[in-house]
Amino acid sequence: MVNLPTQAERAVPRAGRIAVGAILAVFGGLVATTAWKALTAPWRIDDFPEELAIKAELLPGIFTVHMIAGGLALVLVPLAIALSGRPRWHRPVARLVALDVAVAGITAFPVALIAPVTRWSAWGFTAQGLIWLVLLTLGIGAIRNGNVARHRACMLLMAAATSGAVFFRIYLALWAIFAQGRHYELFYAVDAWVAWALPLAVTAAVLKRNGAWSGHPA
Repeated sequence: MVNLPTQAERAVPRAGRIAVGAILAVFGGLVATTAWKALTAPWRIDDFPEELAIKAELLPGIFTVHMIAGGLALVLVPLAIALSGRPRWHRPVARLVALDVAVAGITAFPVALIAPVTRWSAWGFTAQGLIWLVLLTLGIGAIRNGNVARHRACMLLMAAATSGAVFFRIYLALWAIFAQGRHYELFYAVDAWVAWALPLAVTAAVLKRNGAWSGHPA
């Protein structure tokens, strides 16, 4: 005799899907907001906090390019991943992603290193830019060798590193609410590392568990 699931049992996975959908919607809104702020940042310099205003003054051209490229990366990287099953659309978007991430990654170095809040925060943002470029290079090499699984893994890791821009602002907002301005430089330095390194580590662990890095060439 087959035991059919009760109405309560059927409601559990439905509730789970709703919860996941709500979380994704909220995070999607945060991504869109962060991307929009980055894209419009060059025209809102007067509203910047002091640490960013200094960088904008010292590196007006590079800072503008970095903010625009970084904002586009927040949108283009997940879009390329979402289109991975549609090669006709995925390829042109992926090429645009490669160019955009290369620009964002290279310009991240001077923006991070000039007039930093702390030396550790500068190194954190620099490491994020380097990780971007390394994963981009590995991903391009993988797809040229026909290793689709490894290419996808690299792009997912790159998306995780990119999400650091969103998490950095979330953690900074939480610090402002709960810490009330205490230990700003220390928190900023930690945030500059944790914001991107934590989602990167979690994504890497999930990919390793699922055997994503052992994929064979297509």
